[in-house]
Amino acid sequence: MKIYIKSCVFIFAILCSFGKNLNAQRNTTKPKLVVGIIIDQMRYDYLTRFESKYGDGGFKRLINGGFSLENAHFNYIPTYTAVGHTSVYTGTTPDNHGIIGNNWYDKYEKKSIYCVDDANYKTVGNNGDGGKKSPYRMLTTTMTDQLKLAQNMNGKTIGIGIKDRSAILPAGHTANAAYWFDGGSVGHWISSSYYLKKLPSWAIRFNTSGKADEYLKKPWNTLYDISTYNESIADDNNFEEPFKGEDKPIFPHNIPSLRSKNNNYSIIKAIPAGNSLTVDFAKAAIDGENLGQSDFTDFLAVSFSSTDYVGHQFGVDSKEIQDTYLRMDKDLERLLNHLDKKVGQGNYTVFLTADHAAVQVPSYLKSIKIPANYFSYKKFEDYLKSVTKKYFGAEDFIENISNFQVFLNKENIEKKNFTVTNVADVIAENAILFKGIYKSVTAKSMQSGTFSKGILNYLQNGYNQKFSGDVLLVPSPSTISYPKKGSTHGSGYSYDTHVPILFYGKGITVGSSNKKFEIIDIAPTISNLLGIEFPNGNTGKIIREALIK
Repeated sequence: MKIYIKSCVFIFAILCSFGKNLNAQRNTTKPKLVVGIIIDQMRYDYLTRFESKYGDGGFKRLINGGFSLENAHFNYIPTYTAVGHTSVYTGTTPDNHGIIGNNWYDKYEKKSIYCVDDANYKTVGNNGDGGKKSPYRMLTTTMTDQLKLAQNMNGKTIGIGIKDRSAILPAGHTANAAYWFDGGSVGHWISSSYYLKKLPSWAIRFNTSGKADEYLKKPWNTLYDISTYNESIADDNNFEEPFKGEDKPIFPHNIPSLRSKNNNYSIIKAIPAGNSLTVDFAKAAIDGENLGQSDFTDFLAVSFSSTDYVGHQFGVDSKEIQDTYLRMDKDLERLLNHLDKKVGQGNYTVFLTADHAAVQVPSYLKSIKIPANYFSYKKFEDYLKSVTKKYFGAEDFIENISNFQVFLNKENIEKKNFTVTNVADVIAENAILFKGIYKSVTAKSMQSGTFSKGILNYLQNGYNQKFSGDVLLVPSPSTISYPKKGSTHGSGYSYDTHVPILFYGKGITVGSSNKKFEIIDIAPTISNLLGIEFPNGNTGKIIREALIK
């Protein structure tokens, strides 16, 4: 009996030791810091188009030393900044997380609203209104929220982006702080009282360092000889919008002299220096917050927004966008090198993606005989009023048209003894006859049917019954509502949905895949790596190929 008891004790001790070793192994697989990088308006082909001019320490380091998804797409409409950032971090689409645009028409308040505006909070960092923000309109949790919950609210989460929405939404509801750049006459990084009572000392030091002014003292010229930028169209063309004060949209751009005519500090948002300033601030946050130095996993969510401003103004084929990405490559290298130094190579995990891509300037496409067009909301609204007058004898049934959605005035429809369903059906049937509209679907169809593939599936994933309109529209390919110089995004076509997804660092294998994945797959993949619960609205799947088995 004694021998039996001793044997049991010995076996129990071995099992306990094994369990402790197993837990130790599990703990060592978790990074000390996760860095989520979103590059605003980055098409996948920017990786391949400019590959020969990238250095080895930026994009190529992530590709060659990490895992690259070559066929990753957004799976919803609309592909806008706020929606993209939210979908990456929540692992789901607007039908669940509730962020259906940057701005959208609120059919309850009868006005247009902005995704992160919140009058319940005050600006932290100055006396302006730029900090009256919060993530309260985002209805689900993010992977950053889930990490905080899993660690009993320990560990730090910091969001950083030139745009407020790009800093706030990824950081989630439970972040320690989110910071964004207040331009105009201010030129400082600010936050909201949702997070903080005052800026930390490191952020104050940064704001008073004069970094922004240093960048604005230099003209924007090309990083390399402009004659070598053979991947882009001619610098002097009719498809780009010059800065205010410029006669032509060509290099060099004299930023010091243009500054006063382009809202002072705000011009830094629209040049590559905005990305450089973001890296500088991110480095200051890593140091000031001691990220990656505790027993818990921290999360730094960084968004680079200047790429989007440049893309909108100059278009995706411009020498300006090429130079912006060559400089972005250098800034990315600076950030990675700082992580090596402060957190340690092998101690952190990075993912890099985009919030959407972009279409070529339609006027440029038309000039080379590729079908493209422009859409006028005013003409479309006049057309729909003629339709409702013809079928219902009324012109006041249309309450709002925005984001390619039609909101009906239910009160006026009911007063005329018609039903919203009947009016929506007629509008959808006639909207398709308008030039530039490729598909039109009623909200009723979104609610009662299931579209399992194709662009209507994307439309359904972006449709939120509580917030979306009564008729949803899909424009024809390469058709946008925008000036004829510069370009935009928002559709479900490949030029807007195809973006990079790169994983790198702790827990990530080396390789690539050309299988189709979706942007919502990032959150469950990172959550699985961290051993935490998925965001509570998650509909994505784990990208197992990217993780060390």
